[in-house]
Amino acid sequence: MASSYQFPADFEWGAATAAYQIEGAYNEDGRGMSTWDTFSRLPGRTLDGDTGDVACDHYHRTKQDIELMKQLGLKHYRFSIAWPRILPTGEGAVNQAGLDFYSQLVDDLIAAGIEPLITLFHWDLPQALQDNYGGWKSRRVAELFAEYTDVVTKALGDRVKKWSTINEIMCFTTMAHKLDQHAPGGLEPDAITNQTVHHALLGHGLATQVIRQNIPDATVGIVDNLYAPWPLHRDEAHIAAARKAFKDRNAQILFPLLTGKYDEQAYQRHFGDLPQYTDEDMAIISQPLDYIGYNFYNHPPVRPSDNEQGFEVIDMPDAYPRTDMGWPITPDAMYWLLKFTQDYFGDLPIYITENGMAAADKVERDGTVQDMDRIEFLRTHLRACHQAIAEGVPLKGYYVWSLFDNFEWAFGYTKRFGIIRVEYDTQKRIVKESGHYYKAVMASNSVL
Repeated sequence: MASSYQFPADFEWGAATAAYQIEGAYNEDGRGMSTWDTFSRLPGRTLDGDTGDVACDHYHRTKQDIELMKQLGLKHYRFSIAWPRILPTGEGAVNQAGLDFYSQLVDDLIAAGIEPLITLFHWDLPQALQDNYGGWKSRRVAELFAEYTDVVTKALGDRVKKWSTINEIMCFTTMAHKLDQHAPGGLEPDAITNQTVHHALLGHGLATQVIRQNIPDATVGIVDNLYAPWPLHRDEAHIAAARKAFKDRNAQILFPLLTGKYDEQAYQRHFGDLPQYTDEDMAIISQPLDYIGYNFYNHPPVRPSDNEQGFEVIDMPDAYPRTDMGWPITPDAMYWLLKFTQDYFGDLPIYITENGMAAADKVERDGTVQDMDRIEFLRTHLRACHQAIAEGVPLKGYYVWSLFDNFEWAFGYTKRFGIIRVEYDTQKRIVKESGHYYKAVMASNSVL
């Protein structure tokens, strides 16, 4: 029976990865050290002391991996570039071998009929910039990010037209400097943490200007893992509370990014004092984008409240269905983040740039991976996307996270997100049942 969940003919189906999580080759061909190379070597920072030194060995296996992409019928691929592979110290002399690697990768993708979407920064800051400037605590690093962007876009912009500046600002600012969970680590006061967020936003804005100058026909956006509350009941009061929570809890990144203003009251309520900034900063940060990218995994429901916020976040029951990360499975939140984005920002195009789940996969006796839980996760989230599109939301594409099992940051290699399994001891790849399912979804342009 034909699916009733048909997507628009021009909908873009893709898969996503990140450099440090898959490439390996951490000290080859002139690559410099990153903050994650340093952080993962510190005792107790990652499970089992895992590092990204080898990861999926993608650096040496790109042609094999692109062949797997072709077999899946993939037409769009989002990947990141390792800043320390291009500029080993984050500034100064360019490492031509690093540029050559990505140039060849782009050529091979295009030859395979796969369009690249490049993310310029996915957390692997050159360690030298941390040592010399304090990393994103320094405004200078935002400026150097624009210089790095200039090098990359001049080298690849003749072939690559889709760009994302930065991935998930919260994860290398708040989670790194305030919560001490990600590289470079730290337990800083809110004032310092909030300044790192502002500098990252500024870096995005400066990089956007560079991309537009170097590639006039580029499509430029940023990727945010925003706070995506959803109404427990679909009545007017609950929806209004969730809409208020969406604005309030995204006052640090999303709203200044798209409106050019910090909401001082909401900001102080949830994040502490505002960072130091100028009106010129805000104009740079909030220049028009071609799209907003969202990485979505899970978020809590809210309900109306008489408190100062006007909403209350509801704790999820222990028995609520969860992924292998312990994250609740909340596809309804996916629908509402798309709806609320349109409510606040009109018809700005949206991409789901990451969505997926960690599952406790295992290889069966017949050599297959029957990850039915991941298939159902994808199916329910894609139905939420379809509903939003049917109601007029300008969702233009979906990128599954992830193409491969990979280095999952502080969790090392203990969590598997891929639709392709990687046996890390042999680097054997196995397309999981979810990979076959996603292939069928892409081929039919519908939720099956």
